[in-house]
Amino acid sequence: MSAKKTKPTAPAAGKAPKAEAPRVAAAAKPVATCGSCTDPLLAAEAAGKKTVNVHHVTRVEGHGNIVVIIDEKNVVESVRWEVPEAPRFFEAILQGRSYKDVHQIVSRICGICSIGHQLSSLQATEDAMNIRISSQTVTLRKLAIHAENLQSHLLHLAYLVLPDLMGVNSVIPLAETHKPQLVGLIGLRRLANEFSRTICGRTTHPQRMVPGGFTKLPTEAELLVLMEAFRDSIPGFVAAAELFASVAGKLPDFSRPTEYIGLVSPSEYALYRGEVGSTDDSRKPASFYKDVTQEYCVPQSTAKWTRNKRSSFMVGALSRYKLNHGHLKPTARKIADLVGLTPATTNPFHNNLAQLVECVHSVEDSMELIDNLLTNGVQREKAPVIRPRAGRGVGAVEVPRGILFHSYEYDAKGRMVEADCVIPTNMNHANIQHDLEALVPTIADKSEAEIELVTSMLVRAYDPCISCSTHCIDVTPGQDSKPDRGVRFVYKGR
Repeated sequence: MSAKKTKPTAPAAGKAPKAEAPRVAAAAKPVATCGSCTDPLLAAEAAGKKTVNVHHVTRVEGHGNIVVIIDEKNVVESVRWEVPEAPRFFEAILQGRSYKDVHQIVSRICGICSIGHQLSSLQATEDAMNIRISSQTVTLRKLAIHAENLQSHLLHLAYLVLPDLMGVNSVIPLAETHKPQLVGLIGLRRLANEFSRTICGRTTHPQRMVPGGFTKLPTEAELLVLMEAFRDSIPGFVAAAELFASVAGKLPDFSRPTEYIGLVSPSEYALYRGEVGSTDDSRKPASFYKDVTQEYCVPQSTAKWTRNKRSSFMVGALSRYKLNHGHLKPTARKIADLVGLTPATTNPFHNNLAQLVECVHSVEDSMELIDNLLTNGVQREKAPVIRPRAGRGVGAVEVPRGILFHSYEYDAKGRMVEADCVIPTNMNHANIQHDLEALVPTIADKSEAEIELVTSMLVRAYDPCISCSTHCIDVTPGQDSKPDRGVRFVYKGR
């Protein structure tokens, strides 16, 4: 069923909904029929009920639907977050492939998080084959993940979130009303693209990173140019923060406590490596990722959902901020204060503010990393000798949308036996559902257009990468009553 043609408008400042006890029907009610109608939404409309069918949510990557039914007394009968995206089988594609090729293949899982997928893949391969990397390689990889976070966060904030806060349907009208601010944000993202090209060889799908190191290093002259560009960018980030601070009141005043999970480290704001931390659980090595994610399937989604200590948890910039805010660089802390972000927040819409804070942190930390490289000199390193062996390995990095796991098993010839990729958006789907269940009752008395806007804003706040997350399907006949089943691929070595 196509989306209803409504004209949503941004919520007025100071009028954002506050969370309250949900007014959800105590039990599922039979859906009324309308002659030959069998579609629940059509039947609900025929019965005079309020319905919202966002099919698909705009300004996100991939296809996701929001379905809401509210009765005449503004009691919520149904709230559903659906993922209808066609499943993808990258884990099956990897089977039988050489360890030399795997990192290049998985970078194609996503055109936005290609660097993060490649880094997590390299970690898993190096863990499985006991490959040790140099401190210079670690520094360069940290720069690579900063480049990707900058690229993605700026794209999301400027092009996908800002229109909601400005009361327009896309970024295009802002070119007329807020041209200087928009041009400034575009310039910052251009810098992020150049950052990626300098470190990784191009702006997406990196080509220089390989097991054990890099095939080509940035020159000291290139790093000096980057350093100067970063220094010059700070006023632009401050201006961006002032812009978002001026419209932060348009973010709905909604809170729902949940579990927050991400990489943590005693020495830094963890993005490239660390332990798996949680606001509810003890720290664990990345190798225990299955204990944390506990994936399962639901009928309304071709993407797996996850749970840990609660029925859902959140990953992403807000989770990282809550777990690691003590390691933020000085200007990033000032930006957090400017936009009103605090570690106590449980408002999922504040994920967008955390993304902005992380942008500034990435610039400041990158300047320190580059200074370290220039002080020590960029050294041409001999590629390590890699002797394939049978083994298992796990990689974990923080990509823009949250913690990403790659787990591999190789045979004695270095060929993939089994792969498991757990995507951040997978981990957020259940939390999105539970946020919607808590949010919709607080706005149930609003118009359908207003409900559509606010619920869409909630999904957009997570910056989901829905296509990346879809990797489950049940092909077993007669399993409709058993939605926890998925496909398992078995590699038979040659």
